[in-house]
Amino acid sequence: MSAEASSTQASVAASRGADWLELLVARGVIAAADVAQLNTVQSEAHQSLASVALRLGKISERKLADAMAEARGFEFISVTDFPAQPAAPANVLAAFWRNHELLPLSADESTLTVATWDATDRKPIEALAFSTHLKIIEKIATRGAIIAALESSYAAETTATAANAAEFGGGADDDEIDRLKDLASDAPIIRLVQRLINQAVEQRASDIHLEPAERGLVVRFRADGVLREIETQPKAVSAPAVSRIKVMAGLNIAERRLPQDGRIRVAVHGKDIDFRVATSPTMHGESAVLRILDRQDVQLDFNSLGFDAGLISTLRHAIARPFGIVLVTGPTGSGKTTTLYAALTELNITERKILTVEDPVEYMLPGVNQVPVKPQIGLTFAHALRSFLRQDPDVLMVGEIRDRETAEVAIQAALTGHLLLSTLHTNTAAAAITRLLDMGIDDYLITSTLHVVMGQRLVRKLCTSCRAPYDPAREVLQRFNITASAPWHRAVGCAACEGTGYRKRTTILEALPMSEAVRAKVLTRADAHSIESVAVGEGMRTMLGHGLERVAAGETTLEEVLRVTSMS
Repeated sequence: MSAEASSTQASVAASRGADWLELLVARGVIAAADVAQLNTVQSEAHQSLASVALRLGKISERKLADAMAEARGFEFISVTDFPAQPAAPANVLAAFWRNHELLPLSADESTLTVATWDATDRKPIEALAFSTHLKIIEKIATRGAIIAALESSYAAETTATAANAAEFGGGADDDEIDRLKDLASDAPIIRLVQRLINQAVEQRASDIHLEPAERGLVVRFRADGVLREIETQPKAVSAPAVSRIKVMAGLNIAERRLPQDGRIRVAVHGKDIDFRVATSPTMHGESAVLRILDRQDVQLDFNSLGFDAGLISTLRHAIARPFGIVLVTGPTGSGKTTTLYAALTELNITERKILTVEDPVEYMLPGVNQVPVKPQIGLTFAHALRSFLRQDPDVLMVGEIRDRETAEVAIQAALTGHLLLSTLHTNTAAAAITRLLDMGIDDYLITSTLHVVMGQRLVRKLCTSCRAPYDPAREVLQRFNITASAPWHRAVGCAACEGTGYRKRTTILEALPMSEAVRAKVLTRADAHSIESVAVGEGMRTMLGHGLERVAAGETTLEEVLRVTSMS
């Protein structure tokens, strides 16, 4: 054994709770070089080693819990194993459970079962045994799950007055405003909101949904494009939690009748992450959605987004032209804006002036002049675009063409020597052309200005840690006219992918260039199916075709491709 390895092992062994740490170092979850840092911070902060590891972002709560359970020989339990109400002995105050982050699970005449996340902290367990005269049985859960259960059971008492303030209806008076501010500043509410933010980032979620319902405040995360319910908080927590988010976003806490939008920047595990906040009134109170905008997690280049060489060549050829229109289509959440940002990143040089109008601005692009729309003061897409034309731009980006006015100004910009990038909400690339025709844009203007339409969807990628090969049914291969040259793969589920079988997403695309044959169809005002048939005849690969290629390559599943392409 080398001197360095011996020193590291000695350092680990000297650490409090070295058993779980040794496991994680051996598995490569925590780098051996980080052990000394953890020990140093622990000695200075006077916190447990597990607390320091979580605070510094060296490990996730779930991996810590798994290691702690294995090292101590305790059972790991999830939220679904928690009781509806904690079984706390009468002589143990609620403050004890909250302060030590222990959850009472069950009790009888001789034993008390509790959930803990840091089994190395023995003093609270010893205190419980002494005060209750019961045998303490310990089980392991994640810290976030325990805190959520404690807040659900005990924090509701301190925030019950929020229920009246959350009633759907008019604005709040001064007393209600003060009460909401006080409740939003309560330590349990602050911890709840911060925990949900940390948990969402840790689970790679793109959105946090706080939805008031009859049964309480439902919390859901959208991860890899799929929503899943995380927990339900007591109904009395709803108004304070949403008020806390509104305070953080600088929104009007007294206005509960109208939707509001704002932004938050929060430090999570040592890095600043932006959140786009949207609140809306519902029948059971205000809901809030936080879109996570982690700029460090977004790669604005075509290769990282899933474009192959042919698609990159098509799009680069279109954006290299000095004027005209490039459109990206797809439903909300299909990655259209990210594709446009990647195109702008390639076009962004000192010699070009680039202006964008967006709703809202999601990521700040250095060197690009970005303007958020503000319909309440008349700053719409069309109005902003008209003003842009007087600022001598080279490239324009419009977040979305929603109406005829915006479409007409976009056509005018393209005809007067500007390259314009934008999006449309249509299901296919060909449908974008018929959508413009339906808006009242003349067919000859479309054929004169439109270079290419990109249609896209996001599909979940199979988790490489647990995917399993299988042979698809012959009927499936025949239906899609596929020759299976290699085994396909199916989703399984493991700890790395939170049991979903999928991890991260990639893009499937189709590119419809405005060829002479397509132009001829547009001039006859043909339907989308006819336009697509001509393009396919000229070699266009559809989104379904691209998706099937990814299935054959073992990157995703047929079910996932069919889900996003609306094929049955």
